[in-house]
Amino acid sequence: MDFTTEAELCFPQMNTSCRKKLQHYATNVFLYILLSSITVLTVCLNLLVIISISHFRQLHTSTNLLLLSLAVSDFLVGLLLMPVQILLKEGCWVLGSLTCRLFIYASFVLTSASVGNMVLISVDRYVAICDPLHYSTKVTLNRVKVSVGLCWACSVLYNGVILNVFLKHPDRYNSCYGECVAVINFLTGALDGVLTFIGPISVIITLYMKVFVVAVSQARALRSHTAAVKVQNSVHVSAKKSERKAARTLGVVVVVFLICFCPYFYPSIAGQDVSSDVEFSVFGIWLLYCNSCLNPLIYAFFYPWFRKCIRQIVTLQILQPYSSDANIL
Repeated sequence: MDFTTEAELCFPQMNTSCRKKLQHYATNVFLYILLSSITVLTVCLNLLVIISISHFRQLHTSTNLLLLSLAVSDFLVGLLLMPVQILLKEGCWVLGSLTCRLFIYASFVLTSASVGNMVLISVDRYVAICDPLHYSTKVTLNRVKVSVGLCWACSVLYNGVILNVFLKHPDRYNSCYGECVAVINFLTGALDGVLTFIGPISVIITLYMKVFVVAVSQARALRSHTAAVKVQNSVHVSAKKSERKAARTLGVVVVVFLICFCPYFYPSIAGQDVSSDVEFSVFGIWLLYCNSCLNPLIYAFFYPWFRKCIRQIVTLQILQPYSSDANIL
């Protein structure tokens, strides 16, 4: 049965209250189930990554530390931001002014931290593939820890600056009581789009293009220096697989990042006002959040050790003594 619920005031006792959105019942139920499923999946997948890398000693590497930082930011998106966005479907903010500040601030910080972690991961892979002989000296555990710390610190400080006015006056741009809106000027929005979207995606594309070129050239060099026909054929197949894998990784990372971030950042970069287009804004936000659900699939599920970790965690073998020393790789 499909019918529309009547528009009601968020706070009936107040004349200045915002009104609840008109929603079709069947569509509303479907969206609640879909968004709740995405939220649970985001939290569970990233929690599995966090437990795996934190628990097993073999996974305590520089690269995995970056994956851990990414998983933490994505886990917090699923735990803190997604449930609140589900509550906002009705168009009413009932959690108070202080919570509104914290929610908006956390949204900006976690988004920036997630993007920063993706850039660090691309840098790590670039050094590992393009300069493997010096990787262990250039990318040390301590340097990675410092980089991750700076990434989070910069996210906290940077977003504190651009949201300075909102944090001081959270109700300034509210058109009615029961609304949580943060408005930044065009210049600040454009700058944020460059620093949080255009800049990072440019770095990621550039580094992965170099990685792809190096991977292909190495495969071709290895193929050309093979004398025996049988060995050469084997190398040819292996080289082709290496080329396809490099291209696939590059494509997945760049395309997913663009798909998830473009609708959210395009209006601010293009100078368009979408404040009246609520559906587009909500779609952009949820598509952005979905990147946090896809990240563990892209960066963790591609690793064979992750499937072993899931079995260890699900079967509770990690509770056994010395399970952290288990052979995962």
